[in-house]
Amino acid sequence: MIKIVISFFLIAGTFFIFSGTLGVLRFPDVYSRLHAASKASTLGVSGILIGAFIYVLSEMHVFSGKLILGILFVLLTAPVAGHMISRAAYRTGVPLSEKTVFNELEKKESSNTP
Repeated sequence: MIKIVISFFLIAGTFFIFSGTLGVLRFPDVYSRLHAASKASTLGVSGILIGAFIYVLSEMHVFSGKLILGILFVLLTAPVAGHMISRAAYRTGVPLSEKTVFNELEKKESSNTP
């Protein structure tokens, strides 16, 4: 039963990383590509690390604090880094896709400028 749980996390992590790769290749602008990359890397790497943690705990009977710290580090830093990179791209004038319907930052940025 535990091998099924481990396999689930490893396969789910691999699926998210693969789908993120497709998103980076297919999406039209830097913002949607960055969203796909950061979301997929967060879920994919976390899934693989959770699978590794369960494997080490069940097979080797070792509680790996390093894997727990790795999971927490990825879950905390990857979304923040993706947000900051996309905000920097927006402020430097990287254009949005023509398919973009709604730009919420446009009204926020125009109200903050003197």
